[in-house]
Amino acid sequence: MNNAVNQLVVDLELIRRLDKNGPRYTSYPTADRFAKDFNADSYKRWVAQRRASGGGPLSLYIHIPFCNTLCFYCACNKVITKDRSKSAEYVRYLLKEMAMQAELLGPGQTLEQLHFGGGTPTFLSDDEIREVMAAIAKHFKMVPDGEYSIEIDPRKVSDDTIALLGQTGFNRISIGVQDFDEEVQKAVNRIQSEEETLRIIAAARANGFKSVSIDLIYGLPKQTLEGFGRTLDRIIAANPDRLSIYNYAHMPTLFMPQRRIHEEDLPSGQMKLDILSMAVNKLTGAGYVYIGMDHFAKPEDELAVAQRQGMLHRNFQGYSTHADCDLVALGVSAIGKVGPTYSGNFRELEQYYDALDRNELPVMRGIVLDHDDMIRREIIQALMCHFELDKPAFDREFKIDFDSYFATEQDELREYEREGLLELSPQRIVVTPKGRMLIRNICMVFDKYLRTRTEHARYSKVI
Repeated sequence: MNNAVNQLVVDLELIRRLDKNGPRYTSYPTADRFAKDFNADSYKRWVAQRRASGGGPLSLYIHIPFCNTLCFYCACNKVITKDRSKSAEYVRYLLKEMAMQAELLGPGQTLEQLHFGGGTPTFLSDDEIREVMAAIAKHFKMVPDGEYSIEIDPRKVSDDTIALLGQTGFNRISIGVQDFDEEVQKAVNRIQSEEETLRIIAAARANGFKSVSIDLIYGLPKQTLEGFGRTLDRIIAANPDRLSIYNYAHMPTLFMPQRRIHEEDLPSGQMKLDILSMAVNKLTGAGYVYIGMDHFAKPEDELAVAQRQGMLHRNFQGYSTHADCDLVALGVSAIGKVGPTYSGNFRELEQYYDALDRNELPVMRGIVLDHDDMIRREIIQALMCHFELDKPAFDREFKIDFDSYFATEQDELREYEREGLLELSPQRIVVTPKGRMLIRNICMVFDKYLRTRTEHARYSKVI
């Protein structure tokens, strides 16, 4: 395993020249490839196979779609409402889906990882959080050293709720900040003070949370180099364990809330690159390790340790240390993974509720990976997580001759080698320090579904 995984070189000219649209590869094939001929019955058959083979530890994802205000940049599947009764109804259906899944999976399933995402998971009342966590404890065996995380909007949560989350089993917290600059916050309709954010970080520390993660976004309207620099300085002083710095993808034709953002307020492409370069320099200067994509972590954090040990994994929640887990997903629009399959729930509440009213799992679509998909998924995982791959290991595992199998891809790989992104040899592909920021480009070489310019246009920019 490459010992230089922490090295990163930000070559702005190279990034500007090679930046293009492409997937984030939280899965391969990506979710837009899922088909409706994979339904609840298909899913049940694969769970039955898992059960027959003895299965293994599980990861559980729960999607809470509700938010009581609209952030204009958001591309998540959410429901904007101030009606708190909606969460009570949703929890009833969520618990029904959980019980149905638990019955299919069989008793005594070990749960190593749990993530509540959204929306705003703490839209749920404290009692509803207790109810959901009690149901999880009833249906699954939560291990003492598991990774149990939840996304938090600091504007909508009390210290008492943070204490409750710690008491009910959560040990990791992810806090959305985006930017502390007041002009930026007004432009995206998310007014959130530094004091609110720091209060939640302090409450998480006081209640024994093992990890605090902060989410920032660069490329937002009204953003400047100086303003984002001040935000970064304040965040670094708060000393989070992990940071994610996402690129804002302005795609108003796909995401209606983004139509409220004035395009003339967006920073130029050059300004975005300058902000990104500054962010990387500040974070690595403060001792954070570049994990990959948008993620940084302290050297002693589990993600950094897993990367050094060659054990890092990537799934729908980003980077993870739990590579061997099947992922059970509950709630509207949630996406799971069982064996060589992915499955996605209905995206609209009405359809989600209707399926459960008929005592059917709310699976809308999915995909069964073929042998070629499995090979390419493994390659993309290796590159995304470790910036290198061992060709003979793939030859042994998948019974292929790597260079012959990927003959079509060789020209593009050699082009990236000439650009200084890769080092190629008969044995290995190694991503160079200046290729790491463009890891999505390199992974796209191996994506057989991206063979035309029109396919690329469906995705956000890499940087």
